[in-house]
Amino acid sequence: MSTKNVVFIIVFISALTLFVFNVRKIISYILLGNKDNRFHKPLERIKNVLTIAFAQSKLLREPVAGTIHFFIFWGFIIFLFAVVESIVQGFYSPFSWEFLGSFYRIISFIQDLFGLLIIISVLVALYRRFIKKVPRLNVGKEGNLDAAIILLLIFGVVLSMYGQNSAFIAKNNFVLSSNELRPISFYLSKYLFANSNQISPLCYEVCWWVHILLIFSFLNFLPYSKHFHVISSIPNVYFSKLKNEKYVLKKINLEDENVEQYGAADFEHLSWKQILDGFACTECGRCTASCPASITGKKLSPREIIKNIRYRTEEKAPLLFKGLNDDETFSKTLIHNYILDEEIWACTTCGACVNECPVMIEHVDSIVDFRRNLVLMESNFPPELNSLFKNLETNFNPWAFNAQDRANWSEGMNIKTMAEDSNCEILFWVGCAGSFDARYQKVTKSIAKLMQNANIDFRILGIEEKCTGDLPRRLGNEYLAQMLIQENVETLNKYNVKKIVTGCPHCFNILKNEYPQFGGNYEVIHHTDLIKELLKSGRLKLKNESLMQKITYHDSCYLGRYNNIYDSPRESLKMVNNIELVEMKRSKDKGFCCGAGGGRMFLEETEGKRINEHRTLEAIETNANVIASACPFCMTMLTDGLKSFNKSEEIAVKDVSEIILEHLNN
Repeated sequence: MSTKNVVFIIVFISALTLFVFNVRKIISYILLGNKDNRFHKPLERIKNVLTIAFAQSKLLREPVAGTIHFFIFWGFIIFLFAVVESIVQGFYSPFSWEFLGSFYRIISFIQDLFGLLIIISVLVALYRRFIKKVPRLNVGKEGNLDAAIILLLIFGVVLSMYGQNSAFIAKNNFVLSSNELRPISFYLSKYLFANSNQISPLCYEVCWWVHILLIFSFLNFLPYSKHFHVISSIPNVYFSKLKNEKYVLKKINLEDENVEQYGAADFEHLSWKQILDGFACTECGRCTASCPASITGKKLSPREIIKNIRYRTEEKAPLLFKGLNDDETFSKTLIHNYILDEEIWACTTCGACVNECPVMIEHVDSIVDFRRNLVLMESNFPPELNSLFKNLETNFNPWAFNAQDRANWSEGMNIKTMAEDSNCEILFWVGCAGSFDARYQKVTKSIAKLMQNANIDFRILGIEEKCTGDLPRRLGNEYLAQMLIQENVETLNKYNVKKIVTGCPHCFNILKNEYPQFGGNYEVIHHTDLIKELLKSGRLKLKNESLMQKITYHDSCYLGRYNNIYDSPRESLKMVNNIELVEMKRSKDKGFCCGAGGGRMFLEETEGKRINEHRTLEAIETNANVIASACPFCMTMLTDGLKSFNKSEEIAVKDVSEIILEHLNN
């Protein structure tokens, strides 16, 4: 065994030992979190890893940045062969993958090619961060230094690989092995060593050692860097929520007398997956760049919330492990001291942050858990919510309307309640806005008339219907939410309800995705899906002639991102003659929130610009004369937005059901 091998073995064991120690430490921190079962449906999880982590599907939503990362990521995957080869050479110098035959030819060629692509990608990444200064990449001096070190280490690893390969080729008199193909390295070899072939053995050894030391430096810098996501992002994608549960909030067991904490005040109150989110964050800023609150000047930054979860974990977890009690550290909490209350209440729960995150971080879950702590543990929430919670508790709707008036909208329409006759095809869940809001009552009537025209045998609950609990649940009042949910489930199950249609995306989402947690299992349909099917089946027929209209459709977050319903409303509108459907600059899964979700409908917006005005302006810019919506909150916010711009006379806000009813061939 040569001196080189002995020195390498010492370096290798030292580097590997330090790396394993740091990774085990981080894992132990993560496991301080609460239990969270993320092990079901392994095949679906593996599929997520293949499409999101390896195929980089979410990163490629931004073509330039995505392509840069794609080449760097896959370059390193391919470089693993070269890394392993170099490491084995540290134990046994003559080792080579050449014995793989023709496969080695492919590997060597791809490595050589991707090396150049990585160098270009690193240079572009440095340009975007430090010269162009892309706003979402602004992570402060410490973050920029971190990024610079990682990018330069990657750059150095690739350059040293080229140096090692070109020197080796020169050392062998510019002759490649029969199964080797390295056009770039061969060219560099001819260029660098044309007149000094004698120094190629020394250059090879120097480059080999530089290559190895840079790899070990990179590896051991990761646990101290935001680039630990190189290791943690794949597990984070694997353990992320599956498609049908992406935005489903977890249920709190309020009946367990042993529970001492509801929601999260500090990192140890979060689940292990939420803590893992902190260590998986790439700090790419896609979440904050898509956040309506952040875009309109609020303090909220989803990226900073996730970063602070990691920061607080690294600060407090070592003390918990050692049983130490540092007064300064323990006198603080994650909420209040690191994450401000204003940030938590600014969230609209629109899900844009979750949708854009390339490593499947679940920002909304953590934000709602912080709200749960504020409401249930501290009774600390914006004063506007006092009346809201009281109304929900006493009137079963967000306003002071008498619960006995819930079915008044249906007078003269010959609509029966379930109490009168429960033998029906569909239950029409009207919702609070559909029952009490004067404007949205017109939408409720439109939906009912369309079902009557299609000869659908439906019923309503009338005074037995209560708020679904979505509003208090998103605001963190899980106790009030569960009270409403359980009472509704009891009513629905009493009538043996199987199929529900609703005009509110918020009602639709919680009935469909969260009521099963409480024994409420129903087929839930949003009215835009129902209308599309009725039109396609011919149960509803449209006029052959109609006035020319230019319409833009606004995607509700709870209908679109939460439940992937984008096409149904558009398809229905396109079936109407003389309607030109135009898209806003942000639409479908990139659509911009109206500003009402997550309870923001009932909270004052005192910081920055108004979210609804920002969105309304995007609609105005399409030059449409009708803004189509499919949500009561969206309709209210867009209508108010038009008033702000004095456009109410020029542009109308209508529900999809109203537009279809106007063009119905009665």
